[in-house]
Amino acid sequence: MENLGYLFAAYSIIFVAIALYVVFLWRRQASLDNRLHGLEIQLNGVRNELAKDRLKPLNTSRSAK
Repeated sequence: MENLGYLFAAYSIIFVAIALYVVFLWRRQASLDNRLHGLEIQLNGVRNELAKDRLKPLNTSRSAK
């Protein structure tokens, strides 16, 4: 029982390291979620533009020959 202080210190260091790693992953995941959301918005905008272009009537009037 004389090394109980070292055991506590070792577990504390491991716990802090794991907690910091989880926070790092959490923040990185949030950043990726935000980026994905922005890309989804961009993709929807492009899809809407393409849909508008498809719905435009074509100029099919015939000019005199």
